[in-house]
Amino acid sequence: SSYRNKMEFTFGDEKKDGPLSLGMHKKNSFYDIVTVDGCQIIDEDFRLILKETLDFFANRNIPYYHRMRHDGFLRHLLVRKGIKSGEILIDIVTTSALDNINSLMKDYSCYMEKINYKGHLKGILHTTNDNLADTVKNEGTEILFGEDFFYEEILGLKFKITPFSFFQTNSLGAEVLYNKARDYIGDTKGKVVFDLYSGTGTIAQIVAPVANEVIGVEIVPEAVEAAKENAKLNKLDNCRFIAGDVLKVIDEVNEKPDIVILDPPREGVHYKALEKITGYGTNHIVYISCKPTSLARDLEILEGRGYKLTKACSVDLFPWTTGIETVALLTKNL
Repeated sequence: SSYRNKMEFTFGDEKKDGPLSLGMHKKNSFYDIVTVDGCQIIDEDFRLILKETLDFFANRNIPYYHRMRHDGFLRHLLVRKGIKSGEILIDIVTTSALDNINSLMKDYSCYMEKINYKGHLKGILHTTNDNLADTVKNEGTEILFGEDFFYEEILGLKFKITPFSFFQTNSLGAEVLYNKARDYIGDTKGKVVFDLYSGTGTIAQIVAPVANEVIGVEIVPEAVEAAKENAKLNKLDNCRFIAGDVLKVIDEVNEKPDIVILDPPREGVHYKALEKITGYGTNHIVYISCKPTSLARDLEILEGRGYKLTKACSVDLFPWTTGIETVALLTKNL
């Protein structure tokens, strides 16, 4: 329990025209929001922040953003907390449709600063989002208090976390996952490693210290910039991160990998990209999957190209859910 280091809560009401609520969508409902102040997959600071934020705005009769009428003010509450550092970021997400926004946000910040947290409050932020979609979109973020980032540690490496940067939501579970991946990868001394779908470069940096070079490819430019910044933070000068689609980028990279790491999104690896990856003829591929059915489909293609599933294991990164991560080692039949 209490494993999540990030939560996105939504403002609304639990029933039509009911009192303000803040939490999660009721199952199978687009409109009804249940206040989840007893949620056990988040720690007491998350529950405290949710309750105090709800009380602050409910006592002032501040309207939530209505997803059908497209009016109102309060949209989401984003909370992140470093499991190792204990540092907390609070980001209140609203529209711009309210008078005296600056005064209200200043009062909110002062109110939240005085709370007695178990962890350490690192920053309070205000993000504006006037987009019609019911998602958190950053159209401008203002720092109300402190800073807009904190640091988390994974397997001895430090990573800078901002409100919208990607990071595994279970820090301690991620250590188990990445440690298992590192075991499967094996000796990287003097070798060239490709980390494809590299995100913010966590795995790349974990295997980098004894590798000759690690090349990470990731389609999200913000994640690539974060990866570069984290590599500098960890004093790693043999990591190169490239922004772009794996399918296109691997044609532009002159190096040939000794080891390939795959950590794709839920839909898995594009079959054309798999064709190119297997064309390298590397003896070791480590595949990290968050969707077993995508992994099974891609394994069939890889085995058809001469690779053998040597070993695999599952890591429960999301307890109390159906989600599971799988690490698989494939070796080339010589």
